Amino acid sequence: MRVKVVGVCGTDYHAYRGKQPFFSYPRILGHEAAVEVVDVGPGVTAVKPQDRCAVKPYVSCNVCIACRSGKPNCCERISVLGVHADGALRAEYLVPAANLHQSAVLSFEELALVEPLGIGAHAVARGNISASDRVLVIGAGPIGLATMQFVAATGAELAVLDTSSERLRLCREILGVKHGALPAASLEENLQLLRSFFGGELPSVVFDASGNAASMATSFLYPCHGGRLVFVGLVTGEIAFSDPEFHKRELTVMGSRNATADDFATIIGLMEARRIDVGKWVTHRSKIEEASRVLPEWMEPEARCLKGLIEL
Repeated sequence: MRVKVVGVCGTDYHAYRGKQPFFSYPRILGHEAAVEVVDVGPGVTAVKPQDRCAVKPYVSCNVCIACRSGKPNCCERISVLGVHADGALRAEYLVPAANLHQSAVLSFEELALVEPLGIGAHAVARGNISASDRVLVIGAGPIGLATMQFVAATGAELAVLDTSSERLRLCREILGVKHGALPAASLEENLQLLRSFFGGELPSVVFDASGNAASMATSFLYPCHGGRLVFVGLVTGEIAFSDPEFHKRELTVMGSRNATADDFATIIGLMEARRIDVGKWVTHRSKIEEASRVLPEWMEPEARCLKGLIEL
């Protein structure tokens, strides 16, 4: 593969700072890749030279119980390019043909956004959202936005909490989210705020995409009785929660990891049909020659970097 565009996300920032739990070093970053096929191995027919592709960076073993159960996204021996193995921030690299998703319609920038969209699509599938649900998304970064994108597609009522008023504005502009707010000063105020969004009731499903341990612990208190809590974000360390609150609500708590080939195919189809518009998602761009300088800048809150792309 000849690498064209690579997206940068929170996983990369955490890895850069040495705080990503699945990393070993040294490591070449880059798991949100848009590439052009240079050459193919024997027997490969699904793609051909010059094809434009999004890379599904999750390489699964295909023999463990997760893979046999149709869950290769959480394979016991998974190797994620750019995380467990070297990724796309280099001129060329080898990718299993099965991990390539071709499009003759989408641009390289659009193809680089398929992987982060997949994280949101898979999380919403895990949450089993229907139009009758009341959904709260905590965290309006790229993964939170991707989650909201696919919640909105179900017709469910949607609200978002985020510490950035700028990101709340983007939620309104990009996805038309009506209910968005900064977190209140106390838990009780936050619960009242959520009830005001949903006609006096708490959300039936909560997605935490904050990547913040304190937020994830507090999120156990937000779903209604019988509700569902899906952790999309990831932190290093442990999360503590109130066991009585967990039990009395009979909560269903789920993790969501990566995405599947079906998720990638669905997203590319929706993007090609222009049912998903990612035009406003990209706020920062850089050439690879400048990456070592701009990456630390993008990590700072004042940069307001929603999604950064590096062009090779």
